[in-house]
Amino acid sequence: GHGTVNMYRSIVDSCNTYYYVLANDLGVDAIHDFMKPLGFGQITGIDLDGERAGVLPSTDWKRKAYKNISQQKWYAGETISIGIGQGYNSFTMLQLAQATATLANQSIQQSPHLVVATEDSQTNIRTPIVLKPKVDFKFKPEHVEVIKRALIGVNIEGTSSGAFRNTPYQAAGKTGTAQAIGIKKDAKYNASKIAERYRDHALYMAFAPADKPKIALAMIVENAGFGAQSAAPIARKIFDYWLVGKREVPANTTNNSINNAINNITTVRKINNNSTTISDKTQSVPTGIKP
Repeated sequence: GHGTVNMYRSIVDSCNTYYYVLANDLGVDAIHDFMKPLGFGQITGIDLDGERAGVLPSTDWKRKAYKNISQQKWYAGETISIGIGQGYNSFTMLQLAQATATLANQSIQQSPHLVVATEDSQTNIRTPIVLKPKVDFKFKPEHVEVIKRALIGVNIEGTSSGAFRNTPYQAAGKTGTAQAIGIKKDAKYNASKIAERYRDHALYMAFAPADKPKIALAMIVENAGFGAQSAAPIARKIFDYWLVGKREVPANTTNNSINNAINNITTVRKINNNSTTISDKTQSVPTGIKP
């Protein structure tokens, strides 16, 4: 086991037990009330059709979600599961990216967007898009620093240290794993014995550079297992490209196929120094951060 751990070590070493206890101490409704303003289980308002809210569970949510009275009761064991992001939790990568950017931006939240301005095709007059006002959650700086320091530790000595070895910048991040199917009581998960479509998803959220963030992202690699093995290395490549302009060129590949591969992985645009990115084959969503 992990032995006695504090919050720093629980994040760096990805210690579930710490969050089982913390979730039980807080209760589901306190967790819900803290996470809701950050955008979890809510529409972010990005200028794309079809956005889904997901689910941020609470005792009130469960009462409304189930018609059968016997299913409306909230059980203590369900709180334990949501403490590590499992159970009824269902969030989008955009929600996770927005929350990551808020943390990186010292608790100031910006709504994600793609369109900077519209242009009249006849007059060529551009009309800037009016953005939603920023929201300052006014988290105590010393509390934010505890989390940021731990996320840096994840990439230095923790679960994703291998993916971020020898970077010319310091990134902060957190690996994760999401179940694709439920596991029966007393059963053990064995990826090699189940169909690929039922295997765990690999998750990763991060921002960089850690001291002066310019980009934040959240990503999922479906049915790929551990975030450290599958998602974090992709995030490293995105950061390398965004921050230092590094592109990996596969061996024996023509220029056209290189360009097609890059376009299929991520499309990056910079407009008037206000950067916004959305990537969509790997389902990662980087978000530009303004100081």
